[in-house]
Amino acid sequence: MSLSPLPVTILGAGKIGFAIALLLQRTGDYVVSVADQDSERLAPVAALGCQTLHVRDDAALQDAVAGRYAVLNALPFHRAVAVARLCARLGVHYFDLTEDVASTDAIRELGADARSVLMPQCGLAPGFIGVVGNDLARRFDTLLDLRMRVGALPRYPTNALRYNLTWSTEGLINEYCNPCVALVDGQLAHVAPLEGYETFTLDGIEYEAFNTSGGLGTLPQTWAGKARNIDYKSVRYPGHCAIMKLLLNDLRLRDRRDLLREILENAVPATEQDVIVILASASGMRHGQLLQQSYTTHIYAGDVDGHSLSAIQRATAAGICAALDLVAEQALPQRGFVGQENIALAALLANRHGSIYAARQADAVPA
Repeated sequence: MSLSPLPVTILGAGKIGFAIALLLQRTGDYVVSVADQDSERLAPVAALGCQTLHVRDDAALQDAVAGRYAVLNALPFHRAVAVARLCARLGVHYFDLTEDVASTDAIRELGADARSVLMPQCGLAPGFIGVVGNDLARRFDTLLDLRMRVGALPRYPTNALRYNLTWSTEGLINEYCNPCVALVDGQLAHVAPLEGYETFTLDGIEYEAFNTSGGLGTLPQTWAGKARNIDYKSVRYPGHCAIMKLLLNDLRLRDRRDLLREILENAVPATEQDVIVILASASGMRHGQLLQQSYTTHIYAGDVDGHSLSAIQRATAAGICAALDLVAEQALPQRGFVGQENIALAALLANRHGSIYAARQADAVPA
């Protein structure tokens, strides 16, 4: 790390923005500023010792970005491209958590002549799951199939959906409604969200999984022509997918996303008693033998310096903070578009933030 603290700005003081601020502020390696348009949301991060910026317009946003070492964008996905463009123009490193495929594609184009790092999709999925998936894929002489499954789930579901809101409702709807990129028979393809239904059991608990958008990051493009099938599915408890299909397809709420968001936020309680379920599995040929290797772990809510963080807060904030660390340590490229495949799994797990993703010993994959 630098001998003097590096100035960074976090955009967004919501739950994830707070978690990012907490993790970075406690290191002492960064001078942390947090910007938001809602002054009341800035009070908790101010109590951490962070500088706060009340950003009401584009001019104030530019002031919050200019001269910073890096910007960590925890705003809704539809703000990603505009902020990335501003960072590229000002030569400021950019990191975000977006699951939106179109935004990532646009940021990749911006990276062609950028003087700074543009690194979207630095959370959990996309984010960590791409790092571990790429690591598994590289262990084979010939990769056949790579399957990645991630769920942000309530530990104690009681409603018919068997689900509670644990993160952005807007992002959730985006994942459920947008086309999903996959690698099918070696070719890039779009598959429908909520399709590809499957069930599996892990540690005695039954789950379902189905296609959702954005979780793969840039892995399909990286492995196109070098693997047979690569896909990503969200993990839920059985019964969830059928009800979401009713809402989105039969009642046509996919065409009325604002109404769907209102329904979910007024009918489905949020929870901080959550668990992250991660399962990645790859099969292929190595030394002439057909093999399969898997990586699985669970992440739970926990306490950080007296602050209770949910599992999704911990898992999401850890990814973007680790990415920032690795760029600051010059362990990653220093300019242009940087995908999650640039991060070595071992380096991520050795990082003070990324260590949260470590598999249980029984589930670790030997090198």
